[in-house]
Amino acid sequence: MGGKYCNAFRGLLVLAGTITMMMAIGARAAASPDYATALSKCILFFEGQRSGKLPSTQRITWRGDSALSDGSDIGMDLVGGYYDAGDNVKFHFPMAFTVTTLAWSVIEFGESMGPELQHALEAVRWGTDYLLKATSVTDVVIGQVADPIGDHDCWERPEDMDTPRTSYAINQTHPGSEVSAEIAAALAASSIAFKGSDYQYSSALLERAKQVFDFADKYRGSYNSSIGQAACPFYCDFNGYMDELLWGAAWLYKATNEDGYWNYLRNNIHSLESIVVRNINGNSFVGASFAEFGWDAKHAGINVLVSQWVMNENSSNADPFILNADKFVCSILPESRSKSVSYSPGGLLFKPGGSNLQHATALSFLLVVYAKYLEVAKKVVRCDYVVATPTRLIDVARGQVDYILGNNPMGMSYMVGFGRKFPRKIHHRGATLPSIHAHPQKMGCRDGDYYFKRQGHDINELTGALVGGPAEDDSFKDSRYDVGQSEPTTYMNSPFVGVLAYFRATSSK
Repeated sequence: MGGKYCNAFRGLLVLAGTITMMMAIGARAAASPDYATALSKCILFFEGQRSGKLPSTQRITWRGDSALSDGSDIGMDLVGGYYDAGDNVKFHFPMAFTVTTLAWSVIEFGESMGPELQHALEAVRWGTDYLLKATSVTDVVIGQVADPIGDHDCWERPEDMDTPRTSYAINQTHPGSEVSAEIAAALAASSIAFKGSDYQYSSALLERAKQVFDFADKYRGSYNSSIGQAACPFYCDFNGYMDELLWGAAWLYKATNEDGYWNYLRNNIHSLESIVVRNINGNSFVGASFAEFGWDAKHAGINVLVSQWVMNENSSNADPFILNADKFVCSILPESRSKSVSYSPGGLLFKPGGSNLQHATALSFLLVVYAKYLEVAKKVVRCDYVVATPTRLIDVARGQVDYILGNNPMGMSYMVGFGRKFPRKIHHRGATLPSIHAHPQKMGCRDGDYYFKRQGHDINELTGALVGGPAEDDSFKDSRYDVGQSEPTTYMNSPFVGVLAYFRATSSK
């Protein structure tokens, strides 16, 4: 058969398969979810994760003050910040990524947030106020607070904690470039988010970002070695720190427009052209770097972020940042022959490993942001024979959002407190145990075991929390024992804030 006819026939077969897949993935209820309410709850969640002295404006009122002596072991004030998930440890690597993506959500979609913009900025500031404390000593970055082994051994309210609150420092002889550079990225991105509303604070964030980035770059090394068991196996850096250094440089260039940061990106771009190694349940998983974005791997985020100004300055698609951003899109599109993700029968995007919604939310955020950049530049993405318009990218992201909010075979929203049916037995200490206001007596390390094991619903609602999500067959256990499905994390919610803001604005048009 002639080549062009072969290609045409192949195209028809692929089209038929694509239509079948998209009927499953695109199947949604007639009415869209209430994106505005979902956005409000998504931001509210961060108040439930606050550590430190709570303000009078605190809206999740079952929480109380906690960890008010953090940093005292090294003579620093490290009160504040966020607990990353259902435990009471302050892991600064994922916390900084949470702040970076929250700030990016505000930068791209703040104008679409309506009255929730102020709450989003408050969520960013709760993080940046703390990161300023963690970087207040020159050439020292605090990489983590609390001994995770001791913490994870107790099912205990944050208000009652009596496990070791050890402070783990990064310095010249014990470097941690990944956590330091991620903090620099968070501070730089946040400086942009606050530039229009608090210029003095924005300037302070930017100056600190520069200092921390210089420290991360000058004293190179992984916090895996410097912090050791405090970081691993919980939030090990599996793929090296060069992506964080470029991520930090990219945000500093966006914040300053200084040539030095742009030259740093150009001179080190080769380090992004690599494979990424991730740990999946104790096993190594190797993937293409351009397809990865999350608390550990920043590659796709760098390419999408940088593509904005490259598109504006260069009409060619041959720029490596654009090429890799396009390849990222092709790795996601259901109809793409080069996709590296899978989809459940109901249409949820999956990558290997637990807490899968971290991938669905982060990658959907990049799709929406890149679609926005493509629209302005009047460009499309070509995946072999597939031509993906910005609208197509938005449609894929919308499918993920709608699935998460309840348009799925289980009919379940995976955001706590949203919709009629949502997870009610989440893996989260504060939600599971009686509030300190209802039960002011101290509860010790083992006193919480009864509440963890009981079959009843959570005593407190952690409104807005996204949990890890369903299995690849769309089933969901709603069990505290299934950590991968039922535990919430800040870095699942943070990119979802931007995605929900976008759909809140566009669905009302």
